[in-house]
Amino acid sequence: MKNRSLLTVIMLAALAAITTTSQAQAYKISLAEWSLHRSLSNKTITNMDFPRIAKETYGLDAVEYVSTFFRDKAEDMDYLTKLKNECDKYGIKSLLIMVDGEGNLADTSAAARTKAIENHYKWVKAAKFLGCHSIRVNAGGRGTMGQMQAAAIDALSRLSAYASDYGINVVVENHGGNSSYGKWLAEIMKTVNRPNCGTLPDLGNFNEYDRYKGVTEMMPFAKGVSGKTHDFDENGNETQIDYARMMKIISDSGYKGYIDVEYEGNKLSEDEGIKASIALVKKVIEPYNK
Repeated sequence: MKNRSLLTVIMLAALAAITTTSQAQAYKISLAEWSLHRSLSNKTITNMDFPRIAKETYGLDAVEYVSTFFRDKAEDMDYLTKLKNECDKYGIKSLLIMVDGEGNLADTSAAARTKAIENHYKWVKAAKFLGCHSIRVNAGGRGTMGQMQAAAIDALSRLSAYASDYGINVVVENHGGNSSYGKWLAEIMKTVNRPNCGTLPDLGNFNEYDRYKGVTEMMPFAKGVSGKTHDFDENGNETQIDYARMMKIISDSGYKGYIDVEYEGNKLSEDEGIKASIALVKKVIEPYNK
């Protein structure tokens, strides 16, 4: 009987430890490559250095690429293999590729829209090879909000259908224009209604639209969260975004997973800004990881 009681205690303790570990991993931090855009643009570093920097400099285990920094390598299997090997070497997960410069998916011209869709195919394949779960796309274009919404629904439906064969999500970021209106983007998601089509809420990319309302509207479709930062006060808080409030919105939505650090400010160096961003995100996710 005593042995059974002891075994029960051990099993309960193990279960508690597993539960605690699982809860501790509810939210983790990844690094968005745009945080290093100045160093990448002036060629101080390259895209191939990104996995090493994420791990050795910032202690993170996941990254989100920007296609701009390896624009001509999407179909270069030697390059992608080397990049994947670098990730494996440093224990880095590739989460997604933020795809820019491949055309407007909300273009009201059917021909231009089809060309933009097809331009993304190579990035779907590259994302699959690297082990990503998604590509991030833009819902840009010209026309009225209604016209562009219809165009985006068409393009995202078609691109998501293609990407589903590769097990890849197609996610839209609020990245300026109509896409920064949460309601507009949420209506697109509801109409497309595909499990591999979703959003990437960027906490900072709102201008006229209320950012907290916008994130609330986008979170039900979120496949990731972009933790944009620009500047910090003396307590390490973002000066324009209430991160604690945002974290509650994120948690209330049921989302679990990575929140990526995307420092875009100018007052701090890239290194200082990234470290300040990581510290802020760690602080706000900590209560939800207990």
